[in-house]
Amino acid sequence: MPFAQLVIGPPGSGKSTYCDGMQQFLSAIGRKCSVVNLDPANEHTSYPCALDIRSLVTLEEVMADEALGPNGGVLYALEELEHNVEWLQRGLDGLGEDYVLFDCPGQVELFTHHASLRNVFFRIQKMGYRLVAIHLTDSYCLTLPSLYISTLLLSLRSMLQLDLPHLNVLTKIDKIASYGPLPFDLEFYTEAQDLSDITPHLLEENPMMRHPKFEGLNNAVIELVEDFGLVAFETLAVEDKKSMMTLLQAIDRAGGYAFGGAEGANDTVWQVAVRDGLRGMSVRDVQERWIDRKEEFDELERREIEEELKARVESEVMDENGDDDDLEEIRGGVPDSGIKVVRSP
Repeated sequence: MPFAQLVIGPPGSGKSTYCDGMQQFLSAIGRKCSVVNLDPANEHTSYPCALDIRSLVTLEEVMADEALGPNGGVLYALEELEHNVEWLQRGLDGLGEDYVLFDCPGQVELFTHHASLRNVFFRIQKMGYRLVAIHLTDSYCLTLPSLYISTLLLSLRSMLQLDLPHLNVLTKIDKIASYGPLPFDLEFYTEAQDLSDITPHLLEENPMMRHPKFEGLNNAVIELVEDFGLVAFETLAVEDKKSMMTLLQAIDRAGGYAFGGAEGANDTVWQVAVRDGLRGMSVRDVQERWIDRKEEFDELERREIEEELKARVESEVMDENGDDDDLEEIRGGVPDSGIKVVRSP
């Protein structure tokens, strides 16, 4: 049974960068992975593309032929994919049991209320894939209460629309310290509970929010998110191996990959490690690493990299010296065996 991630999120959230980094990480741990580009506007992918929607339909062609703008063109292209989903099915059949990453377009209406992308996902699911939706959001949204509330609504609407195992991820968490201090610890934002505590900060952000009608709207939105109780966030620094490992653990549990087809039978080292509790980063670890003590950890990592590089260079020098010694022994000739060969005249 093949597994796949559906990578969604608004523009600039880091979807293509995530697919590139996750593909490299999966390859490093021995999991065969392929990336499928479903964004008709993405003509320059940073990852090896196993299947590309642009071989079926491109945004430029749609805009020229149908006189549509960029957003309408992407919607039209996804409808075209839905009507020609057999093309996608044939391409996926060629990937066998590969773990697949689907790099999706960034138009939020595609995963909030437009039906085409959801119908394509359901068709993929019928092919036997175990799917997990990975909704990426730039962690900059934490810097403004209004942005954070908008992110909560978008995440909730996406979860209800797609109706799949779903993880919301705050990307670029390694940059969060550069945005200035946050009014709450990171755990407040990732757990998305006790949201009424953010109301005073929302009023400080914009005096217009003090109007009774806005106050009532804000309270209604907060109550809506809390009543559903669905939204929470993982964090990610895509260039940090431990951060990637922690997120992949969560994804594997959400999609069932961590438990295998038959638990204990033919499991990979990764599956066994995840099931046995391989320790990742808690939200408090993330707070300490990327916010409270970022400079200290950055310096520590820099020293570790320097020491590793130095050890590698020394090892290469020793190997070269060893080769030179072997060469000198060869040049010295073969030792006399004591056997005399006498040739007859």
